[in-house]
Formats: sequence, C-alpha cells, structure tokens
Amino acid sequence: MTVDDTGSGADADGRVDPLLEQGDDQAADTGEDPLALRLEQLILGAERRYTPFQAARSAGVSMELASRFWRAMGFADIGQAKALTEADVLALRRLAGLVEAGLLSEAMAVQVARSTGQTTARLAEWQMDSFLEGLTEPPEPGMTRTEVTYPIVELLLPELEEFLVYVWRRQLAASAGRVVQSADDEEMVDRRLAVGFADLVGFTRLTRRMEEEELGELVEAFETTAADLVAARGGRLIKTLGDEVLYAADDAGIAADIALRLVETLANDETMPELRVGMAFGTVTTRMGDVFGTTVNLASRLTSIAPRDSVLVDSAFAEELIRSGEAPASEAEAAEAAAAAEKEGEEPPTYRFGLQPMWQRPVRGLGVVEPWLLARRDG
Repeated sequence: MTVDDTGSGADADGRVDPLLEQGDDQAADTGEDPLALRLEQLILGAERRYTPFQAARSAGVSMELASRFWRAMGFADIGQAKALTEADVLALRRLAGLVEAGLLSEAMAVQVARSTGQTTARLAEWQMDSFLEGLTEPPEPGMTRTEVTYPIVELLLPELEEFLVYVWRRQLAASAGRVVQSADDEEMVDRRLAVGFADLVGFTRLTRRMEEEELGELVEAFETTAADLVAARGGRLIKTLGDEVLYAADDAGIAADIALRLVETLANDETMPELRVGMAFGTVTTRMGDVFGTTVNLASRLTSIAPRDSVLVDSAFAEELIRSGEAPASEAEAAEAAAAAEKEGEEPPTYRFGLQPMWQRPVRGLGVVEPWLLARRDG
C-alpha cells in the first residue's frame, strides 16, 4: 500500500486499506481524531482489540501486574476502553514469562519496563519534533503539518526501527564489556567513577534575552558538542539538563581531558556562553542508567563555585591524577623530578595536567572541601 498526499491510506487504484477504514469507524465510535487513529495503527501494525482486563487475561497475568507494567512504561490508565493490540498482549506475556522463568524478579521486570519507557519516550518525542520541524513547506498547497505526518512516518518507520535495534545492541555490547572488566560484582552497583558536571554560565539571563527558537538552537548546539566530545574521548553521557550535562568515566585522566576540551571548545565559539565544570572521583551508585551518591552531589556543588571557563576537582580526583602519574603533586615536585632525571641522563617525567590547590570552603550538605583548579600542563 502507498499513502497519497492527503494521508488517506488509499493505494494507487483508490482502494482504502480495511485497517484504516476500521480506524475511521473507531474514530466515529470514540470521538477521537481519525488521522491519529490511522497513525497509531500504522505504527503499531495492529488494530485495537482488547480492553486492559482482556489483555491481561489473554497474556495470563494479573490485572494488577499488567497495570504496573503499563504505568511503568509511562502510559496513563485507560479504564476499560478497547485500546490495546495483540502486540500489547505479547509484551505482557514476555515480561511475565521472564519472571516465571526466574530470569527477572517482578520488581526488576517493572524496572525494565520503566527504564525502557522513559528512554524511548524522550526519543520518540525528539524524533517527531525534529522530523516535523524539518518541513518548511508541505508537499502540496493547503496541506497541514498533521496531514504530512502520515506519509513521513510510513517512510521512516522501518528504517528507524532497524537503526534503533542496531544502536541498542551496540550499547548493550559496550555495557556488557564493562561488566566483564569490573573487578567484582559489588563494583557494578557501587562503582568508583569520575563524575563531571558542565554548566553554561548565565543561562537564566539568556532565557530572558533570547527568542525561544534561538535558545533552543543554543541548547541543541551545546548538547551536541558535549555529547560528541564525551563519547569521542571515552566517557559516557549520563544526561542533559538544558544548560548542564552530566557525564562519567572510569578513568580520572579521561574525565579531566573531557572537561578541559569542553571548556576549550566553547571558549573558541563566539556564539556560546562561558562554561564551568566541576568533577569528583569516588564511589557512585548506578541505577537505570543514572548515577547517584555523595560523589555526584560533590561534583554538582563544585560546578556552582567554579570560576568561569575553568575546571574544579575534589581532593580525591586530584589524588587519583597524582597516583596515576597524570599530574604532579606540585610544581616543585615536578621540577625536582625533572632535575633528577636530567642528572641521570634520563627523560624527565611528563604530566598532562597541572593542579593548583584552592582555598578550603564549606559546601552545603557536604562539610568543608578542598577544591583543586585543573589545567593542562605544557610539556
């Protein structure tokens, strides 16, 4: 079947897909928008057949568990409307089967539903917004953006589905590799990581001065730049918060290099505000792709007190750089090591980073901390 320019679902001979005719009948019965129902049927590839109770019974699960899964995926209660498809029943049956087989606990199955729902909800919203924003003019005069949506989705759906599975498998392979390389099982829950926050300076003031479209473009540019740099240097982007990004790395040297590259890159872009970065190293609790704990809180606090276009790290981060030979304990120590090497006719040690201790200061909720100013070190 092909879709005509009006999104009617008619083929080249003018025949209408029976599934879409049924969508029109459902729209008449429920008062819903016919095009919205057609889009739903196109994307799901199935018609509405079940009420929630019927879907739970067909999947062999309790209504309570079915509701927990449904809400965890991010969907509102739908009462007893006939709004679910065979795919919904199959998804319930699969999750319940993993629980019955002992591969997942019931609580873990709910977490799987929640993490998948939260991640894909944001992805789906972004994709639809981006695709429709790219339409400066409709294919035919008088067509609305809503009418254009159907043929776009029909063309993109199979390709995006394949790409989504590919990226997910790639990410799963990378995560599995980190599991294998971890020292022990406890490390996978409470791990020692370098955590960094990068924050745009004066963003609140910008929101009052810039048009919404300009502000959106600035945030998009910042998030893209940060995501590319973090990934390219071996870190992991945890999340973006508009004017702030949170990232993590297993190695303090990698995290330090990312932070300085972010500052350097934005400093060379006249369209971007100044940046400040705070980093901490220590035990971090990971859950559903996010990170929590005192180390994360400390990195956030350091970001708030960091000077413009600079990077502050905590004492544990500084100690880790010194221990790994990435930075000298002091410039005096570096000079002594260089002199000793020269005397022995050896190459002097090289350090990528320099550390300058700052004044100790109280940090709300964390007591007194000693921040260090991080910089690149020539030679």
